[in-house]
Amino acid sequence: MTMKNNAIARFAVLLLLLSGYKFSYAQDLSQYEKREFKTADGNTLPYRLLFPENYDKSKKYPLILFLHGAGERGTDNEKQLVHGGKMFLEAQNREKFPAIVIAPQCPPESYWASVKVDRDKRPMTFEFDYQRPSNWPLVAAYDLVKQVVGEESVDKHRLYIMGLSMGGMGTFEQVYQHPKTFAAAAPICGGADVQAYDKRVRKTPFWVFHGDADSVVPVENSRRMVDKLKALKVPVQYTEYPGVNHNSWDNAFAEPQLLPWLFSHSRRKVKL
Repeated sequence: MTMKNNAIARFAVLLLLLSGYKFSYAQDLSQYEKREFKTADGNTLPYRLLFPENYDKSKKYPLILFLHGAGERGTDNEKQLVHGGKMFLEAQNREKFPAIVIAPQCPPESYWASVKVDRDKRPMTFEFDYQRPSNWPLVAAYDLVKQVVGEESVDKHRLYIMGLSMGGMGTFEQVYQHPKTFAAAAPICGGADVQAYDKRVRKTPFWVFHGDADSVVPVENSRRMVDKLKALKVPVQYTEYPGVNHNSWDNAFAEPQLLPWLFSHSRRKVKL
């Protein structure tokens, strides 16, 4: 091999190493800080907190509350980032959509949403009832948002919420309980108390996602909610993936317009 070819080969290897380093850095979940939120009644909610690159407290940043699914419940403060965590670390997203991301972890014995679940059926059946008090982890997640807004450099007019499966259900319920807080919501393969939803939520745009072959959470859950939102004249768009099972979050996170859509919204009057 000539000296010229040797140089070219070394340069190619260097490029591969550099690209590999960039990829591994972009997917480094340790960039989410591990923290705990203590509630007034003595409960502890583990959460991960991601700051924008080159975080500057003289600027204001949007905030995203991300709610995981039932399979990621626990106390390790890690599993909640399995689905979706890497999306916020992608280099282009970090550059184009700098934001503070909060990812709390629901304990294994609880649930984000106020719902009774029959797990013996497939798809499972869900009995939502917003007349019951919200589960403490959902309340704590909202109080955590308020704390971060108070302590960090957050644009309170651009607070967003999204979640998958159980977290999609929590997304719907959180907006219902706090209709004057979030500038936009993206529930994925979730569901909600259709009867409870009313005109108070009109100011929150939704983008709802579901797979029509979902064998865990029936697609009818999202269809009914989309119909109700339309009847209430709520700004809503719905994406249903043909042949996709319960992992419709993979498709949703790959939507090139998801983050542009989310970050395009702000609300003038916010109540926290």
